[in-house]
Amino acid sequence: MMIQALFFPFVLTGETTSNPNLHDHEDNQFTSNRTSDLVLGRDQTNTSETHFGAFLYECSWEFILKKFDLRENNEKYTVGRPVEDHHNVTFVDIEMDIFAILDVRETDQMLVSYIWVYWRWNNEHIHWDPDQFCEQANILVPTKFLWMPDLTIEEMTDRDKTAPSSLLKIRHDGWVEYRDGQVVDTSCSLDITHFPFDYQFCDISFKSIMHSDEELLLVNNRNKTESYEEIIETIKTTANWRVCSLKVNTKSVDYFGYNQTKIVYTITLKRHSQQYVANFVLPLLFFVCLDIASLLLSETGGEKIGFKVTILLSVTVMQFILNDILPPSSDKIPFIVMFCVWIFTMMLLSLLVTIFVRYLIDKDQTCKVNKKHSRLQCCCTAEDAAKEDPSFPKEDCSDPKSEVFLVMERVSEELSEMRKSITLLSNRTEDEKPGCWSRVADIINKVFTVAYITTVIMFIKIFFEEWIYEHPYVKCHRDFPVSPNKQNISI
Repeated sequence: MMIQALFFPFVLTGETTSNPNLHDHEDNQFTSNRTSDLVLGRDQTNTSETHFGAFLYECSWEFILKKFDLRENNEKYTVGRPVEDHHNVTFVDIEMDIFAILDVRETDQMLVSYIWVYWRWNNEHIHWDPDQFCEQANILVPTKFLWMPDLTIEEMTDRDKTAPSSLLKIRHDGWVEYRDGQVVDTSCSLDITHFPFDYQFCDISFKSIMHSDEELLLVNNRNKTESYEEIIETIKTTANWRVCSLKVNTKSVDYFGYNQTKIVYTITLKRHSQQYVANFVLPLLFFVCLDIASLLLSETGGEKIGFKVTILLSVTVMQFILNDILPPSSDKIPFIVMFCVWIFTMMLLSLLVTIFVRYLIDKDQTCKVNKKHSRLQCCCTAEDAAKEDPSFPKEDCSDPKSEVFLVMERVSEELSEMRKSITLLSNRTEDEKPGCWSRVADIINKVFTVAYITTVIMFIKIFFEEWIYEHPYVKCHRDFPVSPNKQNISI
């Protein structure tokens, strides 16, 4: 029995402390704590078991808490910065990863994103040797046990409704780590000058609320060239945007008389323009082509003016649709608005020229009709005068001379009919020849057609070169497919 009593604690000790690398530190805390509770629940009258229980108690995280007196109301850890000398600067390492772009509110000038933040700072009051605590290199404690940097996002307009992370990780060398995921609504000045081929640059800036650079200094030590490229590949965006780049810069600003360090993350977004081109830009170009084709219609009919008015009304409807798409406030006039106004102006000018040409042709036709009526009126006047002559014989007269006059009358009537036919033929020949105003209208129409087509081609070429552009400092490639080996990235 004596040998068995001595051998039993040895077996328990071997099972608890052997092969510590098979479990992480959190599992060691759970295992050691569970074992200590079992042992401490035994009868304390046995001297060897009490000594053994005390040994297991030193392997739990509770002993570390009691050694440093980590609790909620300890002013040493919760009130001020964790430094031995107040002249020492507290360095806070900040990292941020963007996991999703949830929305870009163009009307409100806001960016809604889901981010993960990682903060790390040194607590000069806490450090221990892991060998003295069964290889415990870190522990987890509630956030209310320790001081935390008073960091905020400068562009944030609404606080996250979800509860923040409630745990801190304390390492044996005194470094404290904090991780949290949150949905943030940040203000972003959207420049829609090149809509829908625009780039947007949105900033997410971290800074301290109360501490200056002499007390708290923000740093970022991440390898930007490698890690951020992996993050961009895994960011989930909305259907209208894609992330081109994610850059981080450190700035020093002067707020209320003292300098502060600010870590600025700049997100570059590019709009997917295919939908807008297919539903808006191409229909406008089709309307321009239809307006050019309407120049081939005849000027004599009224269909040309009605067709141009219909196209003009269609462009007006497109402008109302554009007014709903664009944000109401903008410093510069977008190119797409100028494009719509230019198309409307050119079509209106084309309609006015068509109306003026039609007016000249109608004026020429009026002159020809008046001339024709005057000629017919002269012929009718001569015939009426011959019939009203008293010396002209009547048909019922039996005088031999009257028969001669009747024959002469019939000859005169035939000559009159021949004269009318000749007059009509001559008038028809004159009608086939354009008048003076018709020739002027034809010249105006030809000159305007050439000028209109030339202006449209030159304007579209120059305008689209300025409108559709690639940003000189941003290379936004196509969306990269996420490889199976890069689905999880380290923060």
